[in-house]
Amino acid sequence: MMASVKINIAEDTMLVGIAAAPGIAISRSHLVNRDRMTVIERRISPEEVDPEIGAFKDAVERSKAQLIEVKDQADSKELTEHLYIIDTHLLILDDEMLIGETIGLIRGELINAEGALNRVLSKLRRVFDKISDEYLRERRSDIDSIGDRLMRNLLGETRESLADVNEQVIVVAHVLSPADTVQIDKSKVIGFVTDIGGRTSHTAILARSLGIPAVVGLETVTSLVPDGTPMIIDGSTGTVILRPSTETFRDYLEKKQHYDYLESELVQFRSLPAETRDGYSLALRSNIDFVEEITVAREQGAQGIGLFRTEFLFMSGEGPPSEDEQFDIYRAAVEKMAPFPVTIRTLDVGGDKFVPEFNLADEVNPAMGLRAIRFSLKEVNLFKTQLRAILRAAAFGHIRIMFPMISGVAEVRDCKQFLERERQELLSAGITCGENVEVGIMIETPAAVLIADLLAKEVDFFSVGTNDLIQYCLAIDRGNEHVAYLYEPMHPAVLQALLLICQAAKSAGIEVGMCGEMAGEDLYSLVLIALGFSELSMNAVNISRVKRIVRQVKISEVEQILDQLMTLATAEEVAAALEKEMSQRYPQVFSEAHF
Repeated sequence: MMASVKINIAEDTMLVGIAAAPGIAISRSHLVNRDRMTVIERRISPEEVDPEIGAFKDAVERSKAQLIEVKDQADSKELTEHLYIIDTHLLILDDEMLIGETIGLIRGELINAEGALNRVLSKLRRVFDKISDEYLRERRSDIDSIGDRLMRNLLGETRESLADVNEQVIVVAHVLSPADTVQIDKSKVIGFVTDIGGRTSHTAILARSLGIPAVVGLETVTSLVPDGTPMIIDGSTGTVILRPSTETFRDYLEKKQHYDYLESELVQFRSLPAETRDGYSLALRSNIDFVEEITVAREQGAQGIGLFRTEFLFMSGEGPPSEDEQFDIYRAAVEKMAPFPVTIRTLDVGGDKFVPEFNLADEVNPAMGLRAIRFSLKEVNLFKTQLRAILRAAAFGHIRIMFPMISGVAEVRDCKQFLERERQELLSAGITCGENVEVGIMIETPAAVLIADLLAKEVDFFSVGTNDLIQYCLAIDRGNEHVAYLYEPMHPAVLQALLLICQAAKSAGIEVGMCGEMAGEDLYSLVLIALGFSELSMNAVNISRVKRIVRQVKISEVEQILDQLMTLATAEEVAAALEKEMSQRYPQVFSEAHF
């Protein structure tokens, strides 16, 4: 057991972490006691190799059995829409890079199982730490979760289960795995805070889906907060308050009541159209990585999938998925989402997006190297296989295909030629495929912005990937903590770029959407409507919030606001003016607390 240490905490001690899941929780802390494991690597004799490998394989099987038990518990709690995350962890437990390399080190280096596993986990963590894309980098948390479970089973240590919590508490932990989160009883665990983690980790995504306030990335919270400490967490701002004073308690109780009321109101918007008060309609869609997420997307009122990232199909297993494997997944997606469209982005690998089996060579500047559509046009067999699977699945519903990181017309034409050749080959072989599959491109580079009028003549729709577009427009590495503060969605250059894109799409008579993080920010959504976007695709849990705002504004009014914003010179001026206008014009939606 952890030694009891008396820590004196001043009244109203404030900690600030990462806002992972919105909402306010007020209770006492429940410290999850999971001491850090000490792993000792030691040399073994040849006679010990087989027993060590046997012990490791037993730990793998115990870990699988535990996760299957968690799945059964989740199923009984009607949490089946989250089981794809547990399935992902089960796939990791079959991954050659984790399991095969560990066994290889035991046998080849003559080291014990714990030491071998620790080496492999350290290697995988270093790989993921180099990824600048936040969403993909946070997949490291899945490696941490599986690694911790494996190591504890290997060492014969037990884990405290959150299913055993029997009173209302705020859980304080170094890290929580998705398996931990699925086991939470929401009537008992009303919030959680952790030392590590990010907003796009699977645990954070689960917390948002379950409606549990969470703050992560607090670094040392487990060493600061004794068990039973009165505390408040605000998952909307990332604020944690220890030993709140009477005045602070009253303030946050009032905020909590206000927040809970607004959240209860959001439910009524799920089935309503996203339409302004003066009749401007747009489609609100969801971004997904797994077919299983479509259940949540539909429940939240998504009118289709605006971005199906396919990278994760290539990150499990011992090699790229076959045509039939991809076809089965794409067909399931289109059938689950019918009658709404599913937009499948072709493989977006390279740069900051790591897929192990491709063994991409190190590049001096990977963000501008062999990545996305450039990679697909080089690795033509992979590209053709994916196109054939998409075309076959399109026979079962409304599929749109989207090519990432386009920088010129020649790339678009090459992609369309590949697509048409594969269509003809399928038809010649008597294989049914979809007719008139819409073709779109992601606008992510300044080059694509500047020739948007030419690109619009080649495709059926645009989708703006703001994460990369802002990065490239402003020459900002958003993964670099020294310059990340310059990453400004409301920078005048970004607004001008978005305006050029929308004008080109309108002139060509094609749809223009957005699937970057900016699309899910309720404040920015008004600017995007005024610019002329017809589709916004986001995390499913943001759809009702954005829809509520859309239904309470007038397009004529937000266009006036946009005209004012376009005259301003700095991102700070634009943000301040937008916040002021929104809070004054729409106090029922926006307030000072919103900002």
